[in-house]
Amino acid sequence: MAGGRWAAGLALGWGCCLLLCCAAASKLEVSTPAVVEVESGGTARIECNFYIPGNGSYAYINWFYIDRNNWVKLCHITGSEILEENTDYKGRLSVGEDKALSISRVTVLDARTFVCQVGAGSHGEGENRTELHVYKVPEAPEITPNAGGISVQSSDIPQIAQCVSRNSFPPPNITWHKNGEKLQPEEKMVKIPTTLTRESSGLYTVSSTLFAHVTREDRNSLYYCTVHYWLRGQRRTVESRRVNVTVFYPAEHVKLHVMPSSALVKEGDDIKLVCEADGNPAPVFSFYKRELEDSWQDLTSLADTNSGVLNLHDVNKSSSGLYRCQTLDLDDMRQLEKDVELVVNYIEGVHVKMEPSSPLHEGDSVRLSCDAHSPVALDYQWRDEKGRKVAEGNQLLLSNLTFETSSNFSCKVIAPSVPGLEQSKQVAVAVQGKPRIVAISSPLYVRQDEVVNLTCKAIAFPRPSVHWNVNGTAHEYVENQHIASNLTVRVNHDLLRAGAMCRVSNALGVSEKHIQLLDQKTSESKGVIIVAIIVCILVVAVLGSVIYFLHKKGKIPCGRAGKQDIARNTSI
Repeated sequence: MAGGRWAAGLALGWGCCLLLCCAAASKLEVSTPAVVEVESGGTARIECNFYIPGNGSYAYINWFYIDRNNWVKLCHITGSEILEENTDYKGRLSVGEDKALSISRVTVLDARTFVCQVGAGSHGEGENRTELHVYKVPEAPEITPNAGGISVQSSDIPQIAQCVSRNSFPPPNITWHKNGEKLQPEEKMVKIPTTLTRESSGLYTVSSTLFAHVTREDRNSLYYCTVHYWLRGQRRTVESRRVNVTVFYPAEHVKLHVMPSSALVKEGDDIKLVCEADGNPAPVFSFYKRELEDSWQDLTSLADTNSGVLNLHDVNKSSSGLYRCQTLDLDDMRQLEKDVELVVNYIEGVHVKMEPSSPLHEGDSVRLSCDAHSPVALDYQWRDEKGRKVAEGNQLLLSNLTFETSSNFSCKVIAPSVPGLEQSKQVAVAVQGKPRIVAISSPLYVRQDEVVNLTCKAIAFPRPSVHWNVNGTAHEYVENQHIASNLTVRVNHDLLRAGAMCRVSNALGVSEKHIQLLDQKTSESKGVIIVAIIVCILVVAVLGSVIYFLHKKGKIPCGRAGKQDIARNTSI
């Protein structure tokens, strides 16, 4: 009995299964994609596949879209005939040979449900739905930083920047980042409100604003926003440019240094005292110099209080001292100060001593000593009046002085450790004595009634005077210890006979020399006689040489034998 019941049940189960399979095989089936994605402006294609039992044919195909639960027919297809309804899609629809529906120039308003309905006579009617998703890639986000600057001492949460993403569908999400790290809303620290606007085109504009407190370290921070959107089932992003915001913070440290700092300061330099504070904006700068009894001289009027620079021109020994820079933050009235010691290197009191100091004469010796004062070590050099170095050290010994030795010597004092720091002192070494005539124009060949220049050059100190014993026009030239006199005269008989006398004198003595004038004609006659004598001597010498040569050759007989031969030949 039990076995019979089991067999009956098994037969009933197989019967039901067979019935269901046969029913499914005899039913009209319609399939469409569940979702179709298309970019705004593109063409959407929705396929419609169907199965009719027994390979039957369809009677009609209808395409609909659903608007607020209302079915709106787009087109009716029977055989090869397509009847398009008068809807908002008219002119944008097309049906392929496979009965797929294509919609061109898709807009975001086309994002809705489409239905493919197939009628197959006795097999009834079947349908299926497709969700059309329209997307529009957002434009690159526009970021606008706070242009006014942000204070670290702000009690309210300040606005950092605003980010706007335009013309997208569906609406994207916006996130904020600082130095590559994502920012999250945080109570009383970070706020990120967002507004969503749908434009008349159906596209969305999303605006996001970042509010956050800042610290002085954020002066170098870079902020940017990221727009997140979906495209064909994948998450995509686009980033804005990086922006930096101006951060205001009080100064914590101040520095004061001398510029240029690469070299030691010396007298005559132009320098700057540069005060720097690490606050933003820069505080107000004031400058002071310490005087006696710890009082301070206000130098602010000489400084640029905005840039923190105090200019000191042509500094000297008195410019040395302790300088102070003081800063004042106008936000919290906090004061900071910094001191620096300015040392101006100098050379002073350059003095040259000459021993002996009494008047010098030719043949004497003299010692020059140079001395100066400076806070740094000094070197000494001696140079002549042409700038040539003649010795080193603070002493110069000059021996066997002459008029030619007389010159201006300079002691050059140099500070090797301070480039460019030097001073010079000049001293005149004057050798005194009676004049010494060093050049005259004698002898001088002249012609009668000729105008000639007579020259007399002498050296002496004190400066001498030159006198001539003949009348004429005199011109004098002085160079160092030398004096030259040129006398222009006309030659006459008396001048030819007596010549001229140059007389040079000063308080220490007199020197004179005679200038001899010779008649150029007389000298020419004497010259002719001398030439004639020389010619005669040369002729006699040549003749003697010829006779000697002929004698050696036997051409000229000599002695008695020769004379007899000559006589005999004559008688014949």
